[in-house]
Amino acid sequence: MRIWVDADACPGEIKELLFRAADRTKNRVTLVANQPMRTPFSEFIDSIRVGAGPDVADQRIVELVEPGDLVITADIPLAAHVVDKGGEALDPRGELYTSTNIGGRLAARNLLDELRGSGEITGGPSNFSPKDKQAFANQLDRWLTAAKRR
Repeated sequence: MRIWVDADACPGEIKELLFRAADRTKNRVTLVANQPMRTPFSEFIDSIRVGAGPDVADQRIVELVEPGDLVITADIPLAAHVVDKGGEALDPRGELYTSTNIGGRLAARNLLDELRGSGEITGGPSNFSPKDKQAFANQLDRWLTAAKRR
Protein backbone atom coordinates (compact mmCIF):
# COMPACT_ATOMS: atom_id res chain seq x y z
CA MET A 1 0.00 0.00 0.00
CA ARG A 2 1.36 3.35 -1.04
CA ILE A 3 0.22 6.96 -1.03
CA TRP A 4 0.85 8.90 -4.25
CA VAL A 5 0.57 12.69 -4.31
CA ASP A 6 -0.31 14.76 -7.37
CA ALA A 7 2.10 17.27 -5.90
CA ASP A 8 2.20 20.25 -8.27
CA ALA A 9 -1.06 21.71 -6.96
CA CYS A 10 -1.23 20.04 -3.54
CA PRO A 11 -1.28 22.57 -0.67
CA GLY A 12 1.87 22.60 1.47
CA GLU A 13 -0.17 22.01 4.61
CA ILE A 14 -1.47 18.74 3.14
CA LYS A 15 2.03 17.61 2.21
CA GLU A 16 3.17 18.27 5.79
CA LEU A 17 0.29 16.15 7.14
CA LEU A 18 1.26 13.36 4.74
CA PHE A 19 4.93 13.53 5.75
CA ARG A 20 4.02 13.15 9.42
CA ALA A 21 1.60 10.31 8.62
CA ALA A 22 4.25 8.48 6.57
CA ASP A 23 6.72 8.43 9.44
CA ARG A 24 4.05 7.64 12.04
CA THR A 25 2.46 4.76 10.12
CA LYS A 26 5.50 3.66 8.10
CA ASN A 27 3.57 3.98 4.82
CA ARG A 28 5.36 5.10 1.67
CA VAL A 29 4.43 8.55 0.38
CA THR A 30 5.63 9.55 -3.08
CA LEU A 31 5.23 13.04 -4.51
CA VAL A 32 4.89 13.18 -8.30
CA ALA A 33 5.47 16.58 -9.93
CA ASN A 34 7.00 18.29 -12.94
CA GLN A 35 9.15 20.50 -10.72
CA PRO A 36 11.61 19.69 -7.94
CA MET A 37 9.92 18.91 -4.62
CA ARG A 38 11.46 19.30 -1.22
CA THR A 39 10.86 16.36 1.05
CA PRO A 40 12.10 15.68 4.56
CA PHE A 41 14.73 13.00 5.01
CA SER A 42 12.77 9.80 5.61
CA GLU A 43 12.91 6.26 4.36
CA PHE A 44 9.14 6.49 3.80
CA ILE A 45 9.04 9.69 1.71
CA ASP A 46 10.31 10.24 -1.81
CA SER A 47 9.50 12.09 -5.01
CA ILE A 48 9.41 11.51 -8.74
CA ARG A 49 10.03 14.36 -11.14
CA VAL A 50 8.34 14.06 -14.54
CA GLY A 51 8.71 16.14 -17.68
CA ALA A 52 6.76 19.32 -18.28
CA GLY A 53 3.40 19.22 -19.98
CA PRO A 54 -0.26 18.85 -19.22
CA ASP A 55 -1.21 15.70 -17.32
CA VAL A 56 2.32 14.20 -17.42
CA ALA A 57 2.32 13.75 -13.63
CA ASP A 58 -1.22 12.34 -13.78
CA GLN A 59 -0.20 9.79 -16.42
CA ARG A 60 2.79 8.68 -14.35
CA ILE A 61 0.62 8.20 -11.27
CA VAL A 62 -1.86 6.11 -13.26
CA GLU A 63 1.03 3.96 -14.55
CA LEU A 64 2.37 3.36 -11.03
CA VAL A 65 -0.77 3.07 -8.88
CA GLU A 66 -1.78 -0.39 -7.73
CA PRO A 67 -4.99 -1.73 -6.18
CA GLY A 68 -5.24 -0.60 -2.58
CA ASP A 69 -3.13 2.53 -3.09
CA LEU A 70 -4.31 6.04 -2.26
CA VAL A 71 -3.77 9.05 -4.51
CA ILE A 72 -4.02 12.60 -3.19
CA THR A 73 -5.43 14.81 -5.94
CA ALA A 74 -8.01 17.47 -6.68
CA ASP A 75 -8.11 16.27 -10.30
CA ILE A 76 -11.34 14.30 -10.69
CA PRO A 77 -10.43 12.67 -14.05
CA LEU A 78 -7.19 11.43 -12.44
CA ALA A 79 -9.21 10.16 -9.47
CA ALA A 80 -11.48 8.25 -11.89
CA HIS A 81 -8.48 6.53 -13.51
CA VAL A 82 -7.11 5.61 -10.08
CA VAL A 83 -10.44 4.12 -9.01
CA ASP A 84 -10.63 2.18 -12.29
CA LYS A 85 -7.28 0.59 -11.35
CA GLY A 86 -8.53 -0.43 -7.90
CA GLY A 87 -7.17 2.46 -5.87
CA GLU A 88 -8.87 5.29 -4.04
CA ALA A 89 -8.33 9.03 -4.30
CA LEU A 90 -8.56 11.70 -1.64
CA ASP A 91 -9.13 15.34 -2.46
CA PRO A 92 -7.05 17.82 -0.39
CA ARG A 93 -10.36 19.16 0.94
CA GLY A 94 -11.25 15.75 2.39
CA GLU A 95 -13.52 14.07 -0.15
CA LEU A 96 -12.68 10.39 -0.68
CA TYR A 97 -13.34 9.09 -4.20
CA THR A 98 -14.24 5.43 -4.46
CA SER A 99 -15.96 3.16 -6.98
CA THR A 100 -19.23 4.10 -5.28
CA ASN A 101 -19.09 7.85 -5.86
CA ILE A 102 -16.58 8.64 -8.62
CA GLY A 103 -19.06 8.30 -11.52
CA GLY A 104 -21.37 10.97 -10.10
CA ARG A 105 -18.49 13.29 -9.22
CA LEU A 106 -17.01 12.96 -12.71
CA ALA A 107 -20.38 13.70 -14.34
CA ALA A 108 -20.86 16.78 -12.12
CA ARG A 109 -17.34 17.97 -12.89
CA ASN A 110 -17.91 17.59 -16.64
CA LEU A 111 -21.19 19.51 -16.45
CA LEU A 112 -19.58 22.36 -14.52
CA ASP A 113 -16.70 22.41 -17.00
CA GLU A 114 -19.19 22.83 -19.86
CA LEU A 115 -21.03 25.61 -18.03
CA ARG A 116 -17.74 27.43 -17.34
CA GLY A 117 -16.75 27.02 -20.99
CA SER A 118 -20.00 28.63 -22.12
CA GLY A 119 -19.59 31.51 -19.65
CA GLU A 120 -22.63 30.57 -17.58
CA ILE A 121 -20.51 29.99 -14.49
CA THR A 122 -17.41 31.94 -13.58
CA GLY A 123 -14.92 31.52 -10.77
CA GLY A 124 -13.47 28.46 -9.18
CA PRO A 125 -13.32 26.81 -5.79
CA SER A 126 -13.02 28.80 -2.59
CA ASN A 127 -9.66 29.31 -0.91
CA PHE A 128 -8.20 26.38 1.02
CA SER A 129 -9.22 26.77 4.68
CA PRO A 130 -8.43 25.26 8.09
CA LYS A 131 -11.77 23.44 7.83
CA ASP A 132 -10.58 21.80 4.59
CA LYS A 133 -7.29 20.78 6.24
CA GLN A 134 -9.18 19.21 9.16
CA ALA A 135 -11.57 17.35 6.82
CA PHE A 136 -8.56 15.98 4.93
CA ALA A 137 -6.77 14.92 8.13
CA ASN A 138 -9.89 13.13 9.40
CA GLN A 139 -10.45 11.29 6.12
CA LEU A 140 -6.76 10.34 5.86
CA ASP A 141 -6.82 8.90 9.39
CA ARG A 142 -9.94 6.87 8.55
CA TRP A 143 -8.32 5.58 5.36
CA LEU A 144 -5.05 4.65 7.12
CA THR A 145 -6.96 2.84 9.88
CA ALA A 146 -9.02 0.86 7.38
CA ALA A 147 -5.92 0.08 5.28
CA LYS A 148 -4.10 -1.28 8.32
CA ARG A 149 -6.94 -3.78 8.87
CA ARG A 150 -6.69 -5.14 5.31
